[in-house]
Amino acid sequence: RLKKFITRRPSLKTLQEKGIIKDQIFGAYLHNVCEHDGSTVPHFVKMCIKAVEERGLDVDGIYRVSGNLATIQKLRFVVNQEEKLNLDDSQWEDIHVVTGALKMFFRELPEPLFPYCFFEQFVEAIKIQEHDSQVKAIKDLVQRLPKPNYDTMKILFAHLQNIAAKEKMNLMSPQSLGIVFGPTLLRPEKETGSMAIHMLYQNQLIELMLTEYTKIFRSD
Repeated sequence: RLKKFITRRPSLKTLQEKGIIKDQIFGAYLHNVCEHDGSTVPHFVKMCIKAVEERGLDVDGIYRVSGNLATIQKLRFVVNQEEKLNLDDSQWEDIHVVTGALKMFFRELPEPLFPYCFFEQFVEAIKIQEHDSQVKAIKDLVQRLPKPNYDTMKILFAHLQNIAAKEKMNLMSPQSLGIVFGPTLLRPEKETGSMAIHMLYQNQLIELMLTEYTKIFRSD
């Protein structure tokens, strides 16, 4: 009977999807965070981007340099406890803590910003040799994403484009940002032996989406 009870117990995922367990921000599904916030882009993502745009665009190695992990975990705790958050507070003055927390938010999504069911299609698109066809294939896939994924991606990539525009000062090129964000935003549901090859495509996809941002996110 105990075994039967254990097998019948709903998983955390099921409870979260049914809204029985109060969704936290970190580690919750993107659509649940957006529902909770009443927006198609999580408030925390917008707050982090605003802070980095205001005081981090010129910072050497922004998004590549790691912030203090204990402070990042503290920020994560504050967000998940739904305490009032002010990123201008002196305890978050190190902008690498803010960027570290934003990367952690995306890394901890149970399903990445590029949903699992799209992974192979994005990999096939980035393999296309002819540039214009490659961009069109990626644009077509991006346009098919669920609205929270599309809207969050559009805002995030616009922000990363602003980072890359200051490359002379912050030393973060589209390629550097691709290396940082590739595996965080796009990953297969099951890791296979081809991880190194996947990583190459992941990085290339992010780099291309930054350099061709206008074409990919423009509504025709």
